[in-house]
Amino acid sequence: MKEVLKNYSGILFLLLGITIGSIIGIVAPGFVEYIKPLGDIFLNLLFVSVVPLVFFAVSNSISSLEQQSKFGKIILVMSLTFLFFILTAAVFTICAVYLFPVSGVSGSSEIISEAANDDTWGNRIVSFFTVGEFTELFSRRNMLALLVFAFLTGFAARKTEEKGQPFRVFIASGYEVMKELLLLVMKLAPIGLGAYFAYQVATLGPQLFGFYAKPLGLYYVAGIIYFLVFFSIYAFMANGQKGVKSFWTNAIYPTLTAISTCSSFATMPANLQAASKIGITNSIANLVIPIGTTLHKNGSSMSSIIKIYVAFLIIGKDFFDPANLLLALGITVFVSIVAGGIPNGGYIGEMLMISVYKLPQEAIPAVMIIGTLVDPLATVLNAVGDIVAAMFVNRFVKV
Repeated sequence: MKEVLKNYSGILFLLLGITIGSIIGIVAPGFVEYIKPLGDIFLNLLFVSVVPLVFFAVSNSISSLEQQSKFGKIILVMSLTFLFFILTAAVFTICAVYLFPVSGVSGSSEIISEAANDDTWGNRIVSFFTVGEFTELFSRRNMLALLVFAFLTGFAARKTEEKGQPFRVFIASGYEVMKELLLLVMKLAPIGLGAYFAYQVATLGPQLFGFYAKPLGLYYVAGIIYFLVFFSIYAFMANGQKGVKSFWTNAIYPTLTAISTCSSFATMPANLQAASKIGITNSIANLVIPIGTTLHKNGSSMSSIIKIYVAFLIIGKDFFDPANLLLALGITVFVSIVAGGIPNGGYIGEMLMISVYKLPQEAIPAVMIIGTLVDPLATVLNAVGDIVAAMFVNRFVKV
């Protein structure tokens, strides 16, 4: 019994904090504004710790790989895994909306004003991959640029051979220090996530039973089925029954973190800890999970299909036309890559969807509201999906 309490004490304390937070959010929503700063403080500490961890983890993994061919194989298998998971989630959602169609959805009179970026697509692509100042790299809003820089730094460290040895030691040491720092920050998780969960329940809870109940119900049912069934299948494909047991034993903490924060980025430390306990090789986990946080999003894939489907219902067009379905899959892959690992991200992808399909303006509020309300489960699918992706890569690449 003592061993069980020791192994699961972190999860039990986190569950206690979330339970207390949920009760406060339900019975005393007015009190939430006084405890929300505790959640914000925890998230801020987490975000500023994770950014340098991503840099050190990715660059250290690349610089420490002994064979160049191994790195190429990891990237290839990881890319195919991400694409396979994203498309599987999208096709599963298309089947769900076909078998269980939603009716009675119309445009919303609520107006949502969202700052639109008038830059050209060329400028947007540049901003996805690079930044103009070195200091801008270390912002969670520029994760893709940070990953590119970490890749290049790792390659450069490899190319310098003996001369770069002190720097490679620095990168490895920095990674260990950042891991320890995150362990210290995560000690505050029960209080911080409990406070933030109270805020989520108080603000989003009432909306879940309103105008958008039907499409949201479809998303949450389909999402939970995908989470339980497909993630189990992926874990089984990665390591048989042992993989399934190991995955679900260690996926609880990342799942609770994702639900509480609505941020794949904030869930990354819990994912890395879970990957280590599952037995995934560090050089694989430290590449797949940080990169997956930005580029691999099962939940965003499913929500993209739901949002396109609802938009077509609003304007009275046939979503299941083959041309529309193929375009939906293409947009979904793009959205799943572009959507950042931050709370309520993905508005650029939603604007892309509206412009590609030439949908009327009244569809925009509905799409944005759905994107916000599905965020908790979408984040779980996005974040925890990185663990099974890492298991998958670990299965096919031996480092």
